[in-house]
Amino acid sequence: MSISVIALSGSLRKGSYTTQLLHAFAEAAPQEVKFHMVSLDELPLFNQDLESNPPQPVKEFWMAIESADAVLLASPEYNRSYSPVLKNALDWGSRPEGQNKWKGKPVALLGCSPYQLGAFGAINHLRQVVMYLDMPVLQQPEFYLNQAGDKFDEQGKLADEKTKKLVDALWTAFIAWIKVIKPGLSGA
Repeated sequence: MSISVIALSGSLRKGSYTTQLLHAFAEAAPQEVKFHMVSLDELPLFNQDLESNPPQPVKEFWMAIESADAVLLASPEYNRSYSPVLKNALDWGSRPEGQNKWKGKPVALLGCSPYQLGAFGAINHLRQVVMYLDMPVLQQPEFYLNQAGDKFDEQGKLADEKTKKLVDALWTAFIAWIKVIKPGLSGA
C-alpha cells in the first residue's frame, strides 16, 4: 500500500525556488509515497459562475485532490501572505459549496523565500486558511527555507546538506502525521 501525496507550488515563475523545493521533496520522498506535483498553470481564476460546468483544468484539479491521501503546499511570500496562485487553488478545491475536497486531507506547509524570514508570514497566514478548510495541519517541524537562492545549484537541484536533512525530517514527521489522521494507511 502506498500513500498518495500531491504537491502544489504557489509560484508559477520559471526557475521558481518554491517549485525547486518541491522537486527536492519529490526526490527525497520515502518509498511508500506516491508523489505527484499538480501544476496550477492552467487553473482559471475562481469564478462561481463556472462551478456547475467547470472547465477541464478544474475537473482534473478536483480529481487530483480527491485521489490524494495528503497534500504538501509550498508558497513564497507576497506582502506577508501566501501567493494568489495558491489561494485560487484552495478556493477551487473547496467548491462548490458543501463539496470541500480538502476536508480531512493531512497537509504540510512549506515556506520558501530568497529573504531572511523564509516566508514565515505566508505560512502563518496559510495555516489559518487550511485550518478553516478542515485540513489537519502538521504543526512540527515547521519548514521555512530562507536564502533560497543560495540553496540550489545551477540546475535547480537542492545542494545544501542542512536543508536536505530538514527535508528528510519533514518527510518523517509528515508520514507519521498522515498515518495518525488516516489510520487505514498504517499498513503502508
